[in-house]
Amino acid sequence: MDRKIYILLGAPGAGKGTLAAITSQKIGLAHIASGDLLREALSKETKVGLEAKKYMDEGKLVPDEITIKVIFERISRPDCDIGLLLDGFPRTLGQAMALDEALSNEGESVTKAIYINVSTEEVVRRLSGRWVCHGCQMPYHEINMAPKVKGICNACGGNLYQRDDDTKAAVRSRLDVYTGQTKPLIDYYDKIGKLGEINGEGKAEQVAQRLLAIVK
Repeated sequence: MDRKIYILLGAPGAGKGTLAAITSQKIGLAHIASGDLLREALSKETKVGLEAKKYMDEGKLVPDEITIKVIFERISRPDCDIGLLLDGFPRTLGQAMALDEALSNEGESVTKAIYINVSTEEVVRRLSGRWVCHGCQMPYHEINMAPKVKGICNACGGNLYQRDDDTKAAVRSRLDVYTGQTKPLIDYYDKIGKLGEINGEGKAEQVAQRLLAIVK
């Protein structure tokens, strides 16, 4: 099967999901968000979904080999025949190597891993500025989508609150996890000559054009 397989790499808040959605619509590549896949497999009670459920019910991480099965179950569908953008997988070096082995067994390989480079300061600004309404759960952002009255929801008048994982301290902690686990993927794909990089700062459409220049 001669198709394009792209991986999006980047810190939490780099905009991977948004960019993948814009790009997939423009050029017909399937957008595969790994987090959504596992939830779908669980809800539909597929064979691999039930395998994953055993681990999740015990509070354990789902093993890479099962996650790979979920991915392959999804990318075998017709909408992936032309190509796909993987968003959220692989997250670790072990997952990247497992994915390469599984693809190789099918006569395929990753076309390119694209690193969306966003500064730590920008990621902290993006993530720590998020607020949510207690009443209707309407999301806001201090800079990009501020409420008309600080701390009050435009829609229902409810009080806004910040989720624990959106505080500046929590965001920096998440970035530490990213640096330790996911950033080594950048070195891995660079060494095998499959790394691309774009500047992830600016308006979403501008960044999407930079991504399109690579995947086209």
